[in-house]
Amino acid sequence: MKPVEPIYTIELFPPLSRELLGVLRSLRPADWSAPTVCAPWTVKDVAAHLLGGNLGRLWPRREPAPSRSAYEPDYDALVRMIDDGNALWVQAARRISPEMLIALLELTDQRLYDHFRSLPPDDPAGVAVAWAGESASANWFDIAREYTEKWLHQQHIREAIGQPLLLEPRWLSPVLDTFLRGLPHAYRDMEAADGTAISVQISGEAGGAWTLVRQGREWRLFVGTAQGAACTISMDQDLAWRLFTKGIRPEHAEPNIRIAGNEAFGRRVLSMVSIMG
Repeated sequence: MKPVEPIYTIELFPPLSRELLGVLRSLRPADWSAPTVCAPWTVKDVAAHLLGGNLGRLWPRREPAPSRSAYEPDYDALVRMIDDGNALWVQAARRISPEMLIALLELTDQRLYDHFRSLPPDDPAGVAVAWAGESASANWFDIAREYTEKWLHQQHIREAIGQPLLLEPRWLSPVLDTFLRGLPHAYRDMEAADGTAISVQISGEAGGAWTLVRQGREWRLFVGTAQGAACTISMDQDLAWRLFTKGIRPEHAEPNIRIAGNEAFGRRVLSMVSIMG
């Protein structure tokens, strides 16, 4: 095993944008109204949400990032605030034509890429990755989080219109690697003896293995599998990204997850969510 390392995703933004724009330009008029798993949002609504994310990132931030004490006691309130803002933007964006929506996405995707390239990877980000339990995050982690958001919503659009998903390792491996950074936070109140290891194995070309190790009063994340782990959790890559983004209910996912060892340790992974939701 070795400690997890930074995930550098910036150069994936332009090709991911081209994939999205290609799909949107191929849509028939009726496709824009197709329902998605992000109910009640349609394909057009999800595309508008992606545009709103770009604009939010590019708008200058003048206020300091909230500290942990500012949001941790009211995490659910923070999620509601984000959801309310997203809903308000999507409702307003329904007045934007599909042609203009594509043009604005192309413009702002390029601007966002340029902005991310200008940021020192290890400097503090303007917004912490709250689902990982961080009160301060490095730019590389915040950018990786944004990559997963863009990848995920593009899959929602693709599924809604019957287009192939982007599941090749180039796309999905960094998504899974980013999502698994939420493991220490998901297990934060799970007590265990010092040195206890919990391994998560994700099968598939884009998968891998990660291990939590109890060190003192914290869980630390490593890449690889521990010998003699108290629990080993195994699932396939398609189930993993859906489970960690609430794309499948835990009780529906559980029969397809294999837990070897401590059952309580294994079941905790079912509650991990690697999105703000």
